[in-house]
Amino acid sequence: MTDRLSARFATCKSQGRAALITFVTAGDPTVADTPAILDALVEGGADIIELGMPFTDPMADGPAIELANLRSLGSGTKTKDIFALSAAFRQRHPDTPLVLMGYANPMLVRGSDWFADQCKAAGVDGVICVDVPPEEDAEIGPALRGAGIHLIRLATPTTDAARLPAVLSGASGFLYQVAVAGITGKQQASQAAIEQAVGALKKATELPIAVGFGVRSAEQAGAIGRVADGVVVGSAIVDIIGSHGDAAAPFVKEFVAALRSALNANSPHFRETAA
Repeated sequence: MTDRLSARFATCKSQGRAALITFVTAGDPTVADTPAILDALVEGGADIIELGMPFTDPMADGPAIELANLRSLGSGTKTKDIFALSAAFRQRHPDTPLVLMGYANPMLVRGSDWFADQCKAAGVDGVICVDVPPEEDAEIGPALRGAGIHLIRLATPTTDAARLPAVLSGASGFLYQVAVAGITGKQQASQAAIEQAVGALKKATELPIAVGFGVRSAEQAGAIGRVADGVVVGSAIVDIIGSHGDAAAPFVKEFVAALRSALNANSPHFRETAA
């Protein structure tokens, strides 16, 4: 397996803080604008980048990411553009993990081997395929693992002890704990529910646990970062891009920096540095 993900989580752990994982949609608002937004994520302090593959029917996503998909597709974004963006990102940021997140249709329309090979060539570290359940792992899992790409699985509030072993089987990189039973960006889980879910998952796996869906503020990120290994923020960033368009990069950087500061505040390492 590629080791940028494990190395980054290890670095964050050594610093006593959770990893900041940020999501944006490739090609939003255009392919030409995406590199500056990706750079702003890194400059703001994101540890891991999730790059969304636009799709016409993003069933797990709320209005913010739905609109981002429409903006991206409306501007003409193609799968080849996503891999070109990924390869260029890897050249600019050789150590920052990059994860593609999306749905099976764009990933598998040319076959799983083709998709896995393209990921490897572009320097992609992991893939989150929202609508391929563990029972259908053969559709994408073997090809990704054969290419050294992490297959990152989702656990949800309805993933019980009986189903969790299936979710964990073949998973690597990290486990994405979906905080709410719903779509992205709308609802917010209680801190108590998140702590309970993370605690249960940590008893079942040594994979890092990253929590996402509904994380919209630095305060929320800081609270979740005290119990999870990673915090995922997507819709709040996508909303900034929706508001500012091709001028979004500095606003994205400012927001991400606030998120990172909240996670740093949990760490004795950063508190001592600031003293």
